[in-house]
Amino acid sequence: MRRILVLTVFAAASFAARPQPATNGDLNALLDRVDKAGSGFRAMSANVRRVQHTAVVNEDTIDSGVIFLKRGRGRDVRMLIDLTQPDPKQVEFQGHTVEIYYPKINTIDEFDVSKQRELLEQLFLLGFGSSRAELQSSYTLRLVGPDTLAGQKTQVLELIPKSNDVRQHLSKIEMWVGGDGYPLQQKFYQKGGDYELATYSDVKINPDLPESSLKLKAPKNAKRDYPQK
Repeated sequence: MRRILVLTVFAAASFAARPQPATNGDLNALLDRVDKAGSGFRAMSANVRRVQHTAVVNEDTIDSGVIFLKRGRGRDVRMLIDLTQPDPKQVEFQGHTVEIYYPKINTIDEFDVSKQRELLEQLFLLGFGSSRAELQSSYTLRLVGPDTLAGQKTQVLELIPKSNDVRQHLSKIEMWVGGDGYPLQQKFYQKGGDYELATYSDVKINPDLPESSLKLKAPKNAKRDYPQK
């Protein structure tokens, strides 16, 4: 079944340490680190694994690939996700359009996301280009405490959306922040117990991304569908 991927791309990881209680001072220090990282953010590339958990059937769907993200002026975002396992697909986000290419059937689904653009840009930039002020404006923040993820020390930050519109889609977000101020993992909690968990590896900050890295790799004869029409 075709569906839009919203950052899309997520995976399970093991935790070696149980989170411990955190103080306001710890939270301020973490937000300062995130703010410093966000101020210099222009682009990123990473390997990414995704787990999408469906609670009603207690089932996980797992896929993996690479992600390329570039930030322009303000919150302008361009993104490409190239999923290679288990079923190849590519997702491109630019402006008010999301395009999903399915190589096996040589088809591109195009979606107009004008109404959701602000929400998508906010989620795509979460932890990658987010300022302290933006996080505090959009979320109620709580530092859960330290945790270890894939052998790396992290701090787990809980984010509760303040916007009623956002809460219709997401009840809570958790973000595992590394020592450099960027996330190694994000967990998006949805209604009914569903969630999406994304884990990033081999993260490169501010690489020189060519325009081709942000474009679908689809042949000219690919069929184009418009599911919203």
